[in-house]
Amino acid sequence: MIRIGIAGYGNLGRGVECAVNKAPDMELVGVFTRRNPADLKIADPNAKVFSFDDAKNMTDKIDVMIICGGSATDLPKMTPEMAKYFNVIDSFDTHANIPQHFANVDKSAKESKHTAIISIGWDPGMFSLNRLYANSILPNGKDYTFWGKGVSQGHSDAIRRVEGVLDGKQYTIPIESALERVRSGENPELTAREKHLRECFVVPKEGADLAAIEKAIKTMPNYFADYDTTVHFITEEELKRDHSGIPHGGFVIRTGKTGWNDECSHTIEYSLKLDSNPQFTSSILTAYARAAYKLSQKGDFGCKTIFDIAPADISPMSAEEIRAHML
Repeated sequence: MIRIGIAGYGNLGRGVECAVNKAPDMELVGVFTRRNPADLKIADPNAKVFSFDDAKNMTDKIDVMIICGGSATDLPKMTPEMAKYFNVIDSFDTHANIPQHFANVDKSAKESKHTAIISIGWDPGMFSLNRLYANSILPNGKDYTFWGKGVSQGHSDAIRRVEGVLDGKQYTIPIESALERVRSGENPELTAREKHLRECFVVPKEGADLAAIEKAIKTMPNYFADYDTTVHFITEEELKRDHSGIPHGGFVIRTGKTGWNDECSHTIEYSLKLDSNPQFTSSILTAYARAAYKLSQKGDFGCKTIFDIAPADISPMSAEEIRAHML
């Protein structure tokens, strides 16, 4: 059995706990938290809760540490630090900072002879893998990525920071006409506004200026100003009743041509429709934790991304079983 530790116990950590419980070749040793361990109740009755400070004393009890923190401030520090003591995996998703994060984790993992895998999720992660496959197969082509319909947690947080807002959720929605133009092989040049809509459900504070809130949201740079944005004002009860989930998904599409005169057109499409963004991401993390363990057993240390992992390494099946049932 592969012995798993979970660092962090938010939505992602709880999802990993469930995914590990369903894996035939894994067992959860414990959850590591920055909170008071005595105050944290977890679902797995066979695992324990530990302080973060206890982790470094348990290197002989854990095969892979799955790090479930945020990309903004947690993972840039946690992953290189944990890689000193364990094989690790994270879901770092700030695309522009991945090269630096990789370098920091790679240095730590190589020095301590551990295997680390970073940026494992669906984007970056499964979407990245499909972009690479499609680019390699259709070099004469064009990429398109659409996100949604789903809750953007970063944009929802931006809404909640607007003066007069009590709570809110934001949905990113692909524009169907843009999707159809891409799928038809038209190869359009699309602006951000032409690809996605943003729909906001806002609970205002009592007596708040609704017009001012709507203007502040729609003109917010880097979040809403470049998109057609709709703002709905609703009650706190309606938000809890109708918008309590964290669904997401999207499409990766590549259109391309082959033949001496580009006479044949092709479309490759990969899509996801997710009831729960964190639960799906945690399932990917858990599968790739298996790969981290297998690589460490071979002495293949240092930092990896999803591009470096063989598909067979994420499966609990043997090579013979994979060939018999999956090929």
